[in-house]
Amino acid sequence: MTLALSFETENPFDFDAEALIRQVAEAVLESEDCPYACQLDVLLTDDEAMREINCLERGLDASTDVLSFPFIPFPEPADFTELEEDPMNFDPDSGELLLGDMVISLDKVRSQAEAYGHSPRRELAFLTAHSLFHLLGYDHEDEAERIQMEEKQEGILRHLGITREC
Repeated sequence: MTLALSFETENPFDFDAEALIRQVAEAVLESEDCPYACQLDVLLTDDEAMREINCLERGLDASTDVLSFPFIPFPEPADFTELEEDPMNFDPDSGELLLGDMVISLDKVRSQAEAYGHSPRRELAFLTAHSLFHLLGYDHEDEAERIQMEEKQEGILRHLGITREC
């Protein structure tokens, strides 16, 4: 997997954010039986930049914790069966599947970790999993989708040993 990670703010963590994001992303892709090498772009920013992006892209003048911008409109979540029919789904140079872009507010990572009583490492892992499932076509528009997505996210974190105590 090619991970392009950009920091628009200083890394406030005492752990390797890039390694954590890669670990979670690879676990999600493996859990969904993704048959391709993938590309993922991740921007770690602050609340003000997140508010601007949210306003520009979604018309919402508020910050949020994570935004996901999928490149592929999956007909069904994580349905990889017909992706090769459209060569635009793949990087022409590397042949990797273009998943999309993820934007995470590091301000929200810290504040939500504190509010939920767990570590910033766990919060960043959770938001990464959440966003990756969105990039793979999952959503939480209704109760059944929300439950499915929450179970998948928590399953990934359990599998990686990233508990609320971490």
